[in-house]
Amino acid sequence: MSNCFCGNSDSYLDCCEPIINRVQNAKSAEALMRSRYSAYCIHNADYLVETTHRSTRKFHQKAAILQWSTENHWLKLEIISSDKTIVEFKAHYLDASLKATVHHEKSTFVFENGSWFYLDGIFF
Repeated sequence: MSNCFCGNSDSYLDCCEPIINRVQNAKSAEALMRSRYSAYCIHNADYLVETTHRSTRKFHQKAAILQWSTENHWLKLEIISSDKTIVEFKAHYLDASLKATVHHEKSTFVFENGSWFYLDGIFF
């Protein structure tokens, strides 16, 4: 059994899939971040929109998310730092031209009504 897309040693079935399928809630901002990375890997734009906070959701269009997730080949998630509400990460991928690329972001998350949501990010 291979590691989850997010880099954890558990399989996807035991790691991110239960969160993405809403069987369980993410227990932390980092767990939500990891599940969102996995959602990019499996092209689940609905989950990515649903886990974006309602105050910033209008800036994240489903069609654009789906296009970005499918035109890239996701290689690896690297967590740089993580605290209660902020996760800095690097998402390594091959773009449509097969050029190795890194998306480096410091994301802010909020906990509301028992669930974590992506609020916004600073891109490097």
